[in-house]
Amino acid sequence: MKIKCQAENDLNGIVIRTVKELAPEIDFQTAPMAGLHLGTPDDQVLKIAASENRVLVSHDRKTMPTHFANFIASQTSPGVFIVSRKLTIAQAAEWLILFWAASEAEEQINLLTHIP
Repeated sequence: MKIKCQAENDLNGIVIRTVKELAPEIDFQTAPMAGLHLGTPDDQVLKIAASENRVLVSHDRKTMPTHFANFIASQTSPGVFIVSRKLTIAQAAEWLILFWAASEAEEQINLLTHIP
């Protein structure tokens, strides 16, 4: 099964739009579509993404890795992609499309992937 993505609130919206323009076949849900609001705790964000079997896509390199480790200690996660803010919009979109094209959802279970 192909990866479905869930954007966290901190993910640059232009990255999402670019991914959807370049690869409209990717199921990429925005934070508002999932009912996520600024300030939603990381553990809740992870829970919502997991309930819809979506890989969480975030820029949060500071707190998300710890929350993710705690989350997978007791639950299964479809995975997390942490996208570097140092990438250009095009680079971030290309990396996300590459991961989508090159892997299946089952390969990302309980994995935290840093892009790059």
